[in-house]
Amino acid sequence: MNKEQFLKQLNTSLVKLSQEERQDILQDYEEYFAIGMEKGKTEQEISASLGNPKQISKELTASYRLDQVEQTTSAVNVMRATWAVIGLGFFNLVIVLGPFIALVGVVIAGWASAIAFILSPFGVLINLVWGNFLLFDLFVALGLCGIGFFIAMGMYIATSALTKGFIRYLNFNISLVKGGLKND
Repeated sequence: MNKEQFLKQLNTSLVKLSQEERQDILQDYEEYFAIGMEKGKTEQEISASLGNPKQISKELTASYRLDQVEQTTSAVNVMRATWAVIGLGFFNLVIVLGPFIALVGVVIAGWASAIAFILSPFGVLINLVWGNFLLFDLFVALGLCGIGFFIAMGMYIATSALTKGFIRYLNFNISLVKGGLKND
């Protein structure tokens, strides 16, 4: 594959990135070709040494998505980063998707518990309408509501900690896929 084909394939594979990011990446790879040509290599040798443009684009897209998550942490950015890392290979489907689903399940369950506890006084109001009101129920509901607020505060901290931890896990996974563990 010559320089033109390599850069064209790389450009089409980087469609998910912004135009500015694509231009920066393509300029970097044009420089790689220029440096290789100065050293006396052919375009085919240079493109072979750089690797498969589609795999390069997957790695660059995953890195780009992780950078986005680190700049602005949102559910959408975390999902995009997760799918970009999963796209690096089938092995990552098991290694990344499993923990991601487990963490999302824990977070959803925690928030659902907090919300249910906080809304428990409305159950007392329903009992009041039906005529089954007991003073004991009111105090239990108020206690559960207070516990719900504590759970919500804990879940807020846990959600941000789990998000940051999962982002670090994705970064580790990308570095592992790109070059393996380096023993310095």
